[in-house]
Amino acid sequence: MATYNTPFSMSKRAIDSVLNQDFQDFELIILDDGSDIEISCKLLEYVQHFDTKISYYKHKNRGQPNTINRGILLCNSNYISFIDADDEYKANHLSTCLNAMADYDLIATHTETVVNAFEDHYVPDVHNNNTTIHVDDCILFATLFGKTEVFKKNIFENKYGADSTFYEQVSKNYNVAKLPTRTYIYYRNYSNSMTAIMKNNID
Repeated sequence: MATYNTPFSMSKRAIDSVLNQDFQDFELIILDDGSDIEISCKLLEYVQHFDTKISYYKHKNRGQPNTINRGILLCNSNYISFIDADDEYKANHLSTCLNAMADYDLIATHTETVVNAFEDHYVPDVHNNNTTIHVDDCILFATLFGKTEVFKKNIFENKYGADSTFYEQVSKNYNVAKLPTRTYIYYRNYSNSMTAIMKNNID
């Protein structure tokens, strides 16, 4: 989980949703991408209660893709997944994704998307930032789940659409799929997200 100045209430919600999974053999790595000290202190104080499950790192701001690339280097697991700090997992998210690994090396999924209005289902198209596309037609970074080898041998580029570019690159050498499951809760009602700001510029 990469976080940058995400309100503590949101990041706590995300952390708690991971801790409450029906599959418990995991380590949650939190990478604080240079948040303000007040937010960082609240986050660190909370995660210290779960030191057997959570590792916390902080560095100067470098952007989400570069932060996630660092997190991948810290992973020693068989599989890697992600969660945005302002989203959450349903309780069966990890177990559902893990079951798919019998057939695939990397998956993405649909989301249960929380919006204020119908048009919030649309985000800037990675291939043309002047138009929008429905989230169900996108590869969403935080829904990616796959074998560690896939992430160790490929990196996320530091740009908008890093998730889509990564998925397309991996698909050349690995078995990938986008599945219709909706165990990831994607909050699109947060006006300060990067996609919301970009979409407002289009509108």
